[in-house]
Amino acid sequence: MTPGGYLWWYVDGMSDDGRFGLTMIAFIGSVFSPYYHWSGYRDPENHVAINIALYGEQGGRWAMTERRRAALSRGETHFQVGPSSLHWDGEGLRVEIDETCAPLPKPIRGRFRLIPEALNTRAFDLDSAARHRWWPIAPLSRIEVEMARPRLSWRGSGYFDSNGGGEPMQNAFVRWDWSRADLGNGEAAALYDVTARHGDDRLLALRFDRGGDGRDFEAPPRAPLPTSGWKVARGTRADPGGRPRIVETLEDAPFYARSLIETRLLGQTAPAVHESLDLDRLRTRWVWPMLPFRMPRRFV
Repeated sequence: MTPGGYLWWYVDGMSDDGRFGLTMIAFIGSVFSPYYHWSGYRDPENHVAINIALYGEQGGRWAMTERRRAALSRGETHFQVGPSSLHWDGEGLRVEIDETCAPLPKPIRGRFRLIPEALNTRAFDLDSAARHRWWPIAPLSRIEVEMARPRLSWRGSGYFDSNGGGEPMQNAFVRWDWSRADLGNGEAAALYDVTARHGDDRLLALRFDRGGDGRDFEAPPRAPLPTSGWKVARGTRADPGGRPRIVETLEDAPFYARSLIETRLLGQTAPAVHESLDLDRLRTRWVWPMLPFRMPRRFV
């Protein structure tokens, strides 16, 4: 990978009864890393991490420990950072987690398996220079979660994608809003609404079914959402007359918010996972020194 580059794999899941949720992001060239930023973005593989977040009735847990190149092992079907790993076995993604929260050192240990119901082969440019790409690998999936610490076991719907780029994201983008909605009946929809720093903005609207590749649809009008606690602007797109609402804010950071929303899309009321990313906020000097408290770096 080139200096400044990044690659991540993202999984989210929600239990069928709506009581529990999970998000995992595995990073090379961790895009939110203060250590990668302070290094001058020299070596992406020296800044790797597996971020895991659990949500639900027993209290959320969140961990993201950055590690050096020596902790990284990867190949065509596996990716490992320290004690945590991802493995593609031909039928699904198996993930083993052994991480510790910060600043309070609670353990997150266990495993989950994501089983795609359909695989999408199309990847999409997010910028006019084609330096940043998004690949919704398995937008329709099932997930099976077995955690030991905390003790959790549940099944539900899942989602799997990947992003990659050849430069720091904040060089290319001002902000974005992304969401993936469960339309029911074996269908899902994804929206990517990107404000470019240079060149044209990008708006992607895709509808997925068990046939595989997504089909483009005409994006509906912009619809506002309340700002986050850190005053990060949030918005989505919804059918005319639809009034999307925040069900729960899952993550609230100075530059980023992840939420569960209810929206109206393609004629249906649908639950959705939504994120807003403010890269102008990330570029400010005061944000970077705050991050090590939640994102420690191991030197062994």
